[in-house]
Amino acid sequence: MSEEIGPASFFQSTSRAFGETISARRTRPELVALLCAQAFDSFTKNVAIQAEGDPALACHGECAGCCRLRVVATAPEVFLLARFISVNAAAFAERGIMLLQRVADADRALGALSEEQRMAAQGACPLIERELCLAYKMRPLACRGHAAFDKASCLAAARGEAVEAPISTPHLVVRSLVQNALMASLRRAGLAWGLYEINRALNVALSAPNALEQWISGEDPLASARIPDFDMAEAGAIFDAVEG
Repeated sequence: MSEEIGPASFFQSTSRAFGETISARRTRPELVALLCAQAFDSFTKNVAIQAEGDPALACHGECAGCCRLRVVATAPEVFLLARFISVNAAAFAERGIMLLQRVADADRALGALSEEQRMAAQGACPLIERELCLAYKMRPLACRGHAAFDKASCLAAARGEAVEAPISTPHLVVRSLVQNALMASLRRAGLAWGLYEINRALNVALSAPNALEQWISGEDPLASARIPDFDMAEAGAIFDAVEG
């Protein structure tokens, strides 16, 4: 996203691009992977432009400090991670990492917590093993958009300490624009477009064998994992206003 384009134009063009992918691949099993690849690629390319000249980040994938915060994701991101877990569960189990059980346990312990409660609980994401994310390349936009400049202050803030952790504004802004553009395109296509708490949504997606097919057909099998503090009516009105 160059300075000449502007946030509104970037949102509109990105949303249209997602819409074209949905129209072309709506009934295809690769739709979820294509949408996520498109979102992640757009985020990576545009955040590099917006963050040019900023200080170096302290985040390099080997720290799980922020992985105790609440993570919200769109349905495509949830189904992408669910597919990763399902395909690799047996291989991880051979190494003593019981991913399916971890997800179920995390849902019971953390799935219904608010953002503040989640921070207080300090429960790690079920995909974290020895401070590393087992699905790092497929992590949601929420994870990609949380980027700190100082590791110590970020860890302290994640523990709930009264510390101001310097976070990259370009990462937050581009994450929001790409995520909202994706949600707007899903909404236009008649697909469930809310934001979901990742632990509960993953448990639902892994427990219901036809969840992806239901979502593609226009249902919302992840409805029980929607975060209550996301106002869909307000978001929809904003999307309509920006898209004209």
